[in-house]
Amino acid sequence: MRIGVPKEIKNNENRVAMTPAGVVNLVNFGHEVFIETGAGIGSSFTDEDYKAAGALVVGSAEEAWAQDMVMKVKEPLAEEYGYFREGLILFTYLHLAPEPELTKALIENKVVGIAYETVQLANGSLPLLTPMSEVAGRMSTQIGAQFLEKVHGGKGILLGGVPGVQRGKVTIIGGGVAGTNAAKMAVGLVLRLQ
Repeated sequence: MRIGVPKEIKNNENRVAMTPAGVVNLVNFGHEVFIETGAGIGSSFTDEDYKAAGALVVGSAEEAWAQDMVMKVKEPLAEEYGYFREGLILFTYLHLAPEPELTKALIENKVVGIAYETVQLANGSLPLLTPMSEVAGRMSTQIGAQFLEKVHGGKGILLGGVPGVQRGKVTIIGGGVAGTNAAKMAVGLVLRLQ
């Protein structure tokens, strides 16, 4: 199979759908991988890293999207709908509920969309959604701590505290993957959990 990996164009999205190690695995199984030039830069992977892994680095999004299957991180934006065509397999986070126009474009163009967030194992777990929730949970504690700093409009509270100064308090709502990882981060900062 010919697999394309275009550069993500969503604002502030620096991830890439495939690492060089992923390329090695797919190439070893006989697939061809086409990476748009610069697609991995935001994740600290160079075009040379991808070439060394066996990928073909292509100069445009059009070339990456022209393959049998396209792998992305985030849902396609309206400016990418023009790449849709019958039989294209699109493997990405689709988040269709808030995007009726994306849903319509996928259906009209007869694209086979596989949403990462819906891939489920026999035990009911969501193996492709779990890592996102782990990161979100851990980041929530870090970002929350930043907004307690005076420079960001907070009261100048240091979450971890220092001798003679009380530590900050953290309230976590929810005990799923994100909540559990927020708690792990908070415990790592020696906070008082409520």
